[in-house]
Amino acid sequence: MHNWDEELEKLMEKKLKQYRDIAETKNDPSQNISDGKINTPISLTDYNFNEMTQKYSYLVVDFWAPWCGPCKMVSPIIDQLAYELSGKVVFGKLNVDENPTVARLFGIQSIPTLMIFKNGTAVDGILGAASKAQILAKLSKYNN
Repeated sequence: MHNWDEELEKLMEKKLKQYRDIAETKNDPSQNISDGKINTPISLTDYNFNEMTQKYSYLVVDFWAPWCGPCKMVSPIIDQLAYELSGKVVFGKLNVDENPTVARLFGIQSIPTLMIFKNGTAVDGILGAASKAQILAKLSKYNN
């Protein structure tokens, strides 16, 4: 008789390892660091979210999905700000379709949603598509 529980457990372990490897590859510092400063958004997942919010004292998370039109409008702004504010603010992107646990934890019901984290704690956010000026104005409240 075939033991499906053991086989399922092995498959789950293998899949979890694959997800962790993908997350580590996407967050490979050599891909997005210039002069020791992160200058492009890092990829956030259900698996690395807590670690990244603790690692970076000032993190802005873009909750998005590939099918979302307003998300596509905000994405180049996030890329630009990540470059312009490197060394001051780290930007991260979390695909809500692929990472529903974190999105559910923070009650994300509309995207794009930007959430600002200071020292691991969510302190503020922006709901919906925002201009570069609106994002900068919100971030200036937390610049230390």
